[in-house]
Amino acid sequence: MNRPDTEQPQFAVIGCGLIGRKRVAALGKNPPLLYTCDLDATRAADLARGIAGCTAVTDAARVFSDPRVTAVIISTLNASLAPLALAAVRAGQHVLVEKPGALTAAQLREVGDAATRSGARVRLGYNHRFHPALQRARALIDAGELGPLLFLRGRYGHGGRKGYDREWRADPALSGGGELIDQGVHLIDLAGWFLGEFPTVSGHATTYFWDMPVDDNAFLSLRTAAGQTAWLHVSCTEWKNLFSLEIYGRDAKLAIDGLGGSYGVERLTFYKMLPEMGPPETTAWEFPRGDDSWALETRAFVDDIRLGREPSPGLAEGIRTLEIVEEVYRLSGFDGVPRRPAGMRD
Repeated sequence: MNRPDTEQPQFAVIGCGLIGRKRVAALGKNPPLLYTCDLDATRAADLARGIAGCTAVTDAARVFSDPRVTAVIISTLNASLAPLALAAVRAGQHVLVEKPGALTAAQLREVGDAATRSGARVRLGYNHRFHPALQRARALIDAGELGPLLFLRGRYGHGGRKGYDREWRADPALSGGGELIDQGVHLIDLAGWFLGEFPTVSGHATTYFWDMPVDDNAFLSLRTAAGQTAWLHVSCTEWKNLFSLEIYGRDAKLAIDGLGGSYGVERLTFYKMLPEMGPPETTAWEFPRGDDSWALETRAFVDDIRLGREPSPGLAEGIRTLEIVEEVYRLSGFDGVPRRPAGMRD
C-alpha cells in the first residue's frame, strides 16, 4: 500500500458531467487521459474531443480491463460511486472518488478492504479543503495562532431551483439522502479536519419545504472526546446561497465566508484577542479570483500515487463522515419517508 509509483499516472474519468469536466480541466493542458466514460455517449465524446490518445466509451469495464490505466476519477451519481470504485481498486487502479464516495459507510468499508488487498490508494473528493481561505485557515491553526481550539460553527446552504424535488438528489435510491449527504458531508469533513473525530453525535434531519422523500435541512451537534463542539446547519431552503465557517480558539477566531460565484467572494477574517481583551485585532483576506481547489486536489492525488502515501481525506475520513450521516438519519427516523415538523404543509 505504501509503494511509491514514480511513473506519470495514466487516467480515466468515469462520469462526464459538470464535475467530470472540472476534473479533466484540473489535469492540465495536455491531460494524461486515456478514457472518458459515461452512459451518455455524446457527453463522453464531447469531453474526449481534442485530447490526444483519449477514447470515449460507455462501458466502464473497458477502463478496468486496460492495464495502461493506473488512476480513475469517478464523478457519477452517488449510487454509482462505490460500485465503480470497488471495480477500479480490484483492478489495482488508484481512485479519486467524488464525495460522499458511497451511499453508506459499509460500501466504503468494502472498497477499503479491496484496496488493501490490491495496494490501490483511494482519495475522497472533498475539494473544499483546498479552497484558499480554508488552506490559510489551516496554516494559521497549525502555526498556533488560535491557541487550543474550542468549537466551530458552520452553515452551508442553497435555495434549490424549480423542479429540484424531482431531480436525482431527491431520489434516495440514487442519492442516499438529501441535503445532509449532499452539502452536509462537506461541513462534517471540514469539522473533522479541524477538530478531529466525533464520538458523540446528535442532531436531526427534516423536510420543511420540498416535496421529496429526503431531507432539505439538517442540524448537527458533534463533540470530540475532549468536548470540543462542531455545531452545523445545512439547508436547501437557504434561498440566498451561503457558506459560513467560524473556528474559535482560546486566543483568536477565524471566519470563512463565501466560496466564490453565487456564494459570494471568498473571505477569511482573523480576529486576534488582545491582552486587554475588548475589540480584537482584525486581519482580513479576500480571494476574488476564485479557487484552484480542483487542481490542488488532483495534484495531491497524483502525489499520493507517486509517494505511496495514504490519501487524506481518504477512506477512513469518508467512512467516519458517512457514519455521522447515518446516525443523524437514524435519530431522525428517515426510512424513505420525509419527517415534516408539526404545522408544516403536506
